[in-house]
Amino acid sequence: MAPARLYRLVLVVAIVIVGAVYLADLAQDRSATRLPSAEIAAYEGQPLTPIEGIRENSIKGPQQVDIGTYHLTVSGLVTKPQNYTYQEVLDRFPHYEKVVTLHCVEGWDATLLWQGVLVSDLLNSSVPDDQGSIVIFQAADGYTTSFPRSYFTDRPILLAYQVNNLTLPAERGYPFALVAEDKWGYKWIRWVTGIEVSDDTGYRGYWEQRGYAPDGDLNRSFFG
Repeated sequence: MAPARLYRLVLVVAIVIVGAVYLADLAQDRSATRLPSAEIAAYEGQPLTPIEGIRENSIKGPQQVDIGTYHLTVSGLVTKPQNYTYQEVLDRFPHYEKVVTLHCVEGWDATLLWQGVLVSDLLNSSVPDDQGSIVIFQAADGYTTSFPRSYFTDRPILLAYQVNNLTLPAERGYPFALVAEDKWGYKWIRWVTGIEVSDDTGYRGYWEQRGYAPDGDLNRSFFG
């Protein structure tokens, strides 16, 4: 090969190598400087309540859930019991978002944008038995509450992993919180670890055992 042609070949190879290294470094820099999501203050023109302004009134304080060992179980009267990791829930099910207002029995409320998966999708993946008319939710702090299964089959109820465009903070129920639309706040269970399909129509959760109404409907008094 002539010296001039050999020189041009070496030059081209050198340029290709330098370019590849530059692009790799650029991609790494872009990844390293990616900004985190920011809380949004409004959605489609509707003002949202800042997360920090929401009162924390759980029975044992915010739970610090280790996502490395966390699992969400779907059990009880089902054909296919499930034991999901956090990431499996996010990867396997469609995601939805909706503005829903939380109404607390203490007299305050908070309007928030919730992002999550449908409880009905989680239930359907486990194939509930026809006799399983009740769905019981369990939380990391020992809190429980229940609903008729029809509440989830008749409407799009979310199990949320984000609020106002942010991953749920511990105070709001990370990793998953139930967005119990049209229910009083004590039905909005946080730090959800288990969903159980049951035929126990007399089941009473934490506050229901203490006199609160089992259905928790907003259009009725929360006292049972």
